[in-house]
Amino acid sequence: MEKVIIEKLTPEEIEKRGIKSWPIWEKEPSKFPWTYSGDEECYILEGEVTVETDDGSYHIKPGDFVTFKDGLSCTWDIKSRIKKHYNFP
Repeated sequence: MEKVIIEKLTPEEIEKRGIKSWPIWEKEPSKFPWTYSGDEECYILEGEVTVETDDGSYHIKPGDFVTFKDGLSCTWDIKSRIKKHYNFP
């Protein structure tokens, strides 16, 4: 099963999911390990990050809708200040 899923959503899908009402998280360029305890959905507003996993690296940029699956262990390498809406479904 894929642990990182990157999608492109239409403006209608963004509105239907209520993404613009989700909390916002921001972080400056940095590199740190992370393990997910539960699924997380996020919509990238600004910045770029490479998420390194045992299965490969994922380049994430503005406009990407990303689902990180429960149990994923990875390293976040934030290239430019990241700003995202996030949700724990």
